[in-house]
Amino acid sequence: MSSKTTQHATRPLGRSGPTVSPLGLGCMGMNFGYGPSDRGESIATIHRASELGVTFFDTADMYDNGANEELLGAAVRGFRDDVVLATKFGIVVDPVTSIPTGAVDGSPAYVRAAADRSLARLGADHIDLYYQHRADPDVPIEETVGAMAELVAAGKVRALGLSEASAETIRRAASVAPIAAVQTEWSLFSRDIEDEVVPTCRELGIAVVPYSPLGRGLLTGAATATENLAADDFRRTLPRFEAANLAANLALVGEIRAVAARHGATAAQVALAWLLGRGEDVVPIPGTKRR
Repeated sequence: MSSKTTQHATRPLGRSGPTVSPLGLGCMGMNFGYGPSDRGESIATIHRASELGVTFFDTADMYDNGANEELLGAAVRGFRDDVVLATKFGIVVDPVTSIPTGAVDGSPAYVRAAADRSLARLGADHIDLYYQHRADPDVPIEETVGAMAELVAAGKVRALGLSEASAETIRRAASVAPIAAVQTEWSLFSRDIEDEVVPTCRELGIAVVPYSPLGRGLLTGAATATENLAADDFRRTLPRFEAANLAANLALVGEIRAVAARHGATAAQVALAWLLGRGEDVVPIPGTKRR
């Protein structure tokens, strides 16, 4: 395939980060959390996204114990310089079962070791955006971000981010080093960050990267019954998908679909357009594993 991508528009990842396509691609589901995986189709999906102008791809070291990073790195090898790769560290995974242990590690030594492991799996000489996946309650955020800033100074990382961080944590982190982006759930279904996190990010010049902007499939109308999900699909464990809650949520989706019908659009398009309309500092990363 061509190494060139079609740029329709771009958005900056904060004051300190790179410029990316308005929509990124979340790659987690390609081999983690959403049932069976298909490597060939996953790579084809990444290639198709690139052809359509997507330049921002998101993964994490915990997704299938690093296999997701390896997949993404292999997929973009022919056009690595044309894309922005984001990955995350901090959630500790059992190396045997590939299941998160429940522990979080933000110690400087772990930060350095995790970055080197991610670079090796991605097959890259730098990470464009490096997030702390979750804050470590036992390590001051200043120490973690200090170690992350050392990675920038060493040329291993270009920009820094936080994931699921509170407004206070964001402020403390930004006092140590520039933070380009905060990744957190934000959608028509999940709006709690609008109270404190979004205003804090805007005050500090930090982009917001919403994950699950389609409500983990609910806002697309594709996920209508838990029994239709694969046995190992993690959505089976979410309260949003429990029978009573699911019925109420699907009624809300019906309202979104009515809006979409008036505009000749899909519910997914309306949900993404709503987020894109929140501001030029918002870059959603919907995920899929199929073209």
